[in-house]
Amino acid sequence: MTIPDALRAATVQLAVASDTARLDAELLMAHALGLSRGDMLLRQRDLTVPETFAPLLARRLDGEPIAHITGMRDFWTINLAVTPDTLIPRPDSETLIEAAVDHFAGRAPASILDLGTGSGALLLAALAEWPHAQGLGIDASPPALVVAQGNAMRLGMADRATFCLGDWAQGVDGPFDLLLINPPYIVADLVLSGDVRREPASALFAGPDGLADYRRIAPDLPRLIAPGGMAAIEIGHDQKDSVSTLLRDQGLVVAARRDLAGHDRCLIATHSG
Repeated sequence: MTIPDALRAATVQLAVASDTARLDAELLMAHALGLSRGDMLLRQRDLTVPETFAPLLARRLDGEPIAHITGMRDFWTINLAVTPDTLIPRPDSETLIEAAVDHFAGRAPASILDLGTGSGALLLAALAEWPHAQGLGIDASPPALVVAQGNAMRLGMADRATFCLGDWAQGVDGPFDLLLINPPYIVADLVLSGDVRREPASALFAGPDGLADYRRIAPDLPRLIAPGGMAAIEIGHDQKDSVSTLLRDQGLVVAARRDLAGHDRCLIATHSG
């Protein structure tokens, strides 16, 4: 079977369980060949299907996320290693970086705090955007911090990114020009589907109303946001009003930003005046 034939057959198989069946097939084939997806597509008619492709396809058909199979995920302008110990970075979360780019137009944040850093995606994407900035990433998961530190080293940012074990902002001294925050926000015991079922529950669920971690984070934000700075906070699609109220109760000014699907995805919190 040629690679084009194998990709077509795999796409048909994957379509039952994936909304991105063709992309999944291409990423798996590229990984099996040890090539980038672009190189694989350019050279597909000159290559043969490797024996490792079928086992990779079987893992995906069994529900394992592509990022866990390949061990990598693109996010913003960087490529990150990911493991089952971290959330898989998603395009929705890039909305936080977009909000920060707009806020700091014509200038750059010098200090960045990433609460719940996971793989380091948000912090490292921001450090790639502003090459003179320094950043601190906090996470409650030691295995996640190992992944984040490895990503910083691989991207050449280990001298600008510090990662620490912590409980949100407890014990963190500020202020910071930019805060990036992607806490758990799914209602406890909600039945999940798709790739998210394979991700760490501690990074997904946040109490009976999905707001438990926002309630803990909000009181620390006024002291952590520097004058002229901002916090970009990811929310669930139906949490704009509830989380905005928590932030406004702390005296912060709040604006919302939508993701590419048109859902409210990011709250921008700043000081008044």
